[in-house]
Amino acid sequence: MEKFSQFRDRGSGISPFMPSPAPESSLPSRLFGPLIFLLRLPFFLLYTTTYFLLLPLLPSPLRKLLLWGIFALTGTWWSDLQLDGVKRGSLSQQPPTRIPRAGTVIAANFTSPLDAVYLAAVWDCVFVQSFPGSRLVRKLSLWQAVTLALSPRQLLGGPGQNEKLTTIAKLLKEYPTRAIAVFPECATTNGKGILPLSPSLLTVPSSTQIFPLSLRYTPVDDTTPVPGGVKVWWGFLWKLLARPTHCIRIRIGEGVVNTVGASNGVSHGESSGVDGVRGRQGEDGDGELTAEEQRVLDKVAETLARLGRAKRVGLTVEGKKNFVKAWEKRRR
Repeated sequence: MEKFSQFRDRGSGISPFMPSPAPESSLPSRLFGPLIFLLRLPFFLLYTTTYFLLLPLLPSPLRKLLLWGIFALTGTWWSDLQLDGVKRGSLSQQPPTRIPRAGTVIAANFTSPLDAVYLAAVWDCVFVQSFPGSRLVRKLSLWQAVTLALSPRQLLGGPGQNEKLTTIAKLLKEYPTRAIAVFPECATTNGKGILPLSPSLLTVPSSTQIFPLSLRYTPVDDTTPVPGGVKVWWGFLWKLLARPTHCIRIRIGEGVVNTVGASNGVSHGESSGVDGVRGRQGEDGDGELTAEEQRVLDKVAETLARLGRAKRVGLTVEGKKNFVKAWEKRRR
């Protein structure tokens, strides 16, 4: 749309915030879609409500197993899992250090509420919310990570005044038996572009691997680049439940080492504050990144773009905030 051309990346021409058009559906799909939706909806709502209410009481293996029930109810399957640089059929021959595991960090692209569900089902991750220009993060529950994908909260561009913030390094020490999942783009896209990454990854110790992980969906409109309220959620549920099947394509890159990360998890760019956390001035802007710090972020971003067959773009969360305002004005 010409009206939104200002929200295209100047270099690539990509508009990462534009909702992907729905693929053409066949006559049987149009006829039976509403029936499938009505049959699935009560079971889906009952199952997910019960799961999230009981979540604190469930052991990790049972949590992961029950999450696959959500995929079964929605007909969502991971049909294509590959490690970067590994030939098909040889995944079982790879060493454990080649895949994410407890004590490592997963840097995933952010496109859909299904992202967090998949990561939790496979790795039982601890989720965090990153912010542009800040090395601090906000710890999220699984429910918060799922709803963040459609929440206007991602457009704030920074943490609230009363939010409890921490660093990824501290969480690695607090949860040594779990992986930490980060969405370093800070906001959702349609999967066609990778936004500039948050410097939150720079607090990862040099002894810890960062695994870039790309998730792509078929149909492509399973992505949710435009957040909103109840109406947007119902639109997402309609697409999720009215179609017979959905597929997830997963690509895992080689582990990246934060070459500027110290052994204690505090990067060279950080100054000490109360309990090892930097002061408010450092939280908000964090200053200019060094050339080496930028190289670390570039390596993660380039791997995410290559794995997801996307382009790196220069648009930011502030640009998305302006796009959403224009999009909502157009709809009204």
